[in-house]
Amino acid sequence: MTSENVVEVHNIIKSFGSIKAVNGISFSVRRGEIYGLLGPNGAGKTTTIRIITGIITPDSGKAYIMGYDVHEEPIKARSFIGVVPEISNPYVDLTAWENLMLIGGIYCIPKAIRERRAESLLKMLGIYEARNRKVKGFSKGMRRRLLLAMALISNPDVLFLDEPTSGLDVISARIIRSLILKMKELGRPLF
Repeated sequence: MTSENVVEVHNIIKSFGSIKAVNGISFSVRRGEIYGLLGPNGAGKTTTIRIITGIITPDSGKAYIMGYDVHEEPIKARSFIGVVPEISNPYVDLTAWENLMLIGGIYCIPKAIRERRAESLLKMLGIYEARNRKVKGFSKGMRRRLLLAMALISNPDVLFLDEPTSGLDVISARIIRSLILKMKELGRPLF
């Protein structure tokens, strides 16, 4: 792995029974780069992201985050990433604020820092006014923006977004795209 690359993937292969979902993909992502996987449904994009983020294990090949092998040193590798999966929900019986405090606590972020980041992220994503509402009353766009805030609370070096604007209203999609560009300006790679 070169020092410029924050993500490296080497010849990843993954099959589910007789279906080859990923067939020998290799690439690297440098700091500040926005990298996208394009292809039709079933092309292996989500499977590739799940392998790189350590959710599933490849049949063969290697993935590295910040120089750490995702499957041999998963805790170190995952400490550098934020993930917004395609299908996921925040905890619906908690408020937006409680969701962020919970995730920040999991990452052992001191309370004062966690609160500052949560306030900033919720304002940036346009859901600060709803911070004390239970998430079960949120629209799909609001939930998606909260998931993004949850992925960013740890101030990750690499952010993985799986279909971040799929099915969202125009305003939510615009807010998320704007945040993606801001992250790029800050030198944070996005995948």
